[in-house]
Amino acid sequence: MRRSKRKSSLSDFELLVLLAVLRLGDRAYAVPIVDEIHHRTGRHPSRSAVYLTLRRLEESGLVTSEMGEPLPERGGKARRYVRLLPDGLRLVAEARAGLESMWEGLDLAPVGGEADGEGGR
Repeated sequence: MRRSKRKSSLSDFELLVLLAVLRLGDRAYAVPIVDEIHHRTGRHPSRSAVYLTLRRLEESGLVTSEMGEPLPERGGKARRYVRLLPDGLRLVAEARAGLESMWEGLDLAPVGGEADGEGGR
């Protein structure tokens, strides 16, 4: 695929998709990515949202994909397996560092309680 402009940050959903790809390793394709996001976050992403996000991430040079072998249980259709590229891993690491920095010094009460720290509502 043709690469578009290099990304400098990730959306929340792009980050979730990339983290799922990292967790799944060689087994990463759309259906288990959806399942992993649901299992870990309780969110219910659609497969189409994951497909579109993977396409955008591949066009940005953050992931690469390749077709597996045709599978009889899929009517002879192959799965498109995805893996992270170095720029994708870099952006995941940068997102983690940014989030950890934002959380630093905040002490949140349990759900339903008052938040501690400036800007807590």
